[in-house]
Amino acid sequence: MIRLAIDIGARLCAKPPQLARPSGKHGGASIVTGKRAHLIVLGNEKGGSGKSTTAVHIAVALAHAGFSVAMLDLDSRQRTVARYLENRVAFARKRDLALPTPDVAVIADGDGDVAELALRLEQAQPLDFLVIDTPGRDSALARAALAAADTIITPINDSFVDFDLIGQVDPETFAVRRPSFYAELIWDARRARAKADGVTVDWVVLRNRLSSLEARNRKRVGAALEALSGRVGFRVVGGLTERVIYREFFPRGLTLLDRAALEDFSLSHVGARTELRALLAALNLPGWDPSRLPAA
Repeated sequence: MIRLAIDIGARLCAKPPQLARPSGKHGGASIVTGKRAHLIVLGNEKGGSGKSTTAVHIAVALAHAGFSVAMLDLDSRQRTVARYLENRVAFARKRDLALPTPDVAVIADGDGDVAELALRLEQAQPLDFLVIDTPGRDSALARAALAAADTIITPINDSFVDFDLIGQVDPETFAVRRPSFYAELIWDARRARAKADGVTVDWVVLRNRLSSLEARNRKRVGAALEALSGRVGFRVVGGLTERVIYREFFPRGLTLLDRAALEDFSLSHVGARTELRALLAALNLPGWDPSRLPAA
């Protein structure tokens, strides 16, 4: 059981609907050895990093691989993840397609939000994975999700504008001066989790939206990430390259792994799928087996 530092009895409002078990290739039955869901939390307080797109692709990939998985969308204003999956259900129904789709619930900021999160975490325990997308801003709800995570993924664009979220650099040498506020927030969450139940939280910084341009800047950002990773304990993983196809996927709720539903499958799709498979392998998630994914 995941314990949050709150008085659930005092703050709990009306009980929300229980998260239904999604129907994957294995009927939603757990295929991970363990007693509770593995929590994957995507967090970044800067917008435009591809966080929600990455969250959906990870969750749908897990569903394609036969894991039981659900999602929580903590950004009740934009609801990007919820809208993405709503589009997916509608498109699958219209085209009579069998697309594995995680169930999703939205938790709104406000009174009782952290208590509702605690209840949702309890309800998700029979599942293999719960993927949580946090809003691009600081909130008690986002901090509570990070404090409960087993894997934290922070996607950042390949620039020092985004790097500033986790570290400050010298303007002349680009050497790392010190961790920034978000790195300190994650550090505190991981330390509290380790103290509470001995769990070592895996923090992954994802270099998303890489571009073939500005090679020198990419090299500097890469060097800064490697230097900072040794100080605050995250892993650096290659993410998803900026591609038009991701923007085209959203209205239909599709992902790179929905081969049967994709029209005009191109070399860009092939390259993007290779990136996604590499990302999934690098996350080191429990029970992950790439052979369960649809053939490339």
